[in-house]
Formats: sequence, structure tokens, C-alpha cells
Amino acid sequence: MNDTDLAQPPQVGEALAQLRAQRQLTLDELSRRAGVSKSMLSQIERGQANPTVAVVWRLAQALGVELSTLLEGAKPNERGIEHVAAHATPGLNSPDGLAQLRILGPIELAGQFEWYELTVQPGGVLASQAHEPGSREHLSVLEGELRVTAGEHRQTVAVGETARYAVDQAHAIANTSPAPAVALLVVMHP
Repeated sequence: MNDTDLAQPPQVGEALAQLRAQRQLTLDELSRRAGVSKSMLSQIERGQANPTVAVVWRLAQALGVELSTLLEGAKPNERGIEHVAAHATPGLNSPDGLAQLRILGPIELAGQFEWYELTVQPGGVLASQAHEPGSREHLSVLEGELRVTAGEHRQTVAVGETARYAVDQAHAIANTSPAPAVALLVVMHP
């Protein structure tokens, strides 16, 4: 081990996401098995939190692997194709419970380039605080209609249309129509 190895803690998130996908476990299922909150699991997988040794141990036990397997990081898929089952795709819900994000992008790109499937029920809103300066979102509507608000700007986006906007300001995606809406949401960080 050299000085560079000591500069960063082990990257547990990638290995955790890969093992969870291989075992076809949802965040909820792993949360129950390991006794670790779903939000903490999501943060660990996205590299936004570094777990304690006790948490890594509980995760290793729940996944049936050695502690070192999580600490050593993700291994490339030997078959050359990483397959993530639909039920194993992690998701997040808005506070009102009417908007759901399915995290489609790989964990190693989180914080750089992220993409999601967004489903918003009538009356639902996905509101976000400002991201880092220079960040942008691209919203392509597949079903229904959504209204995007970015700062003081508003735009309605219908099926087949795309809105691109700066998200280094407060922003929101709302469904003001009477039918559910589905879209692809791409977030690009500088």
C-alpha cells in the first residue's frame, strides 16, 4: 500500500451496487436484511457516504460475502455485459410520493452524468434545490405532459419533446395534467 492508497477510503459503493444487482435485491430488501436504512444504502452506492466498519460488516453478512469483498471494490463483469433486472433497479420517491425516479445510470458515473426514468402522477412534483454551478438537466417526455420550472422560467413539455435547462438554481418538474407522465431525465454535472 502506498501513500496514494491512504488518501481515499475504500470505494464500497460500486461493489455494493454490483453485489446487490447480482443477487437481484432491491434497496428495500437489502435494507431489511442488513438493518441499514434505504437512504443510507442509496448514498453509499452513489458514493455520497462512506459507511462505518460496522455498517460494511452488516452489509457483507446480508449479502453473504466476506468483509474484504466490499472493501476491495467492484470487479469487472467477466461476461462483458452487466445486466440489471428491472426489480433490482434502485429508485427514489419524491416527498409527496407522486414522483418516482428509477436510477438507470451506473453508480460509478453518479455526480458526473446520471440518467433516470421519471414517472409523475397527476398533481405530483419533483422539486430540487440548486446543483453545483454549470449543471444541466435534459428532460424528454415519453408519455403525458410535464411542466418544468427552472428559476423564474417555465416550460410545458409534451410527448416527444425535450427541455434542456440550467439546474444551478432551484428547479421542479410537475405533472399538472390528469394523466400520469413518464420521461427520461439526464443530469450533467460540470
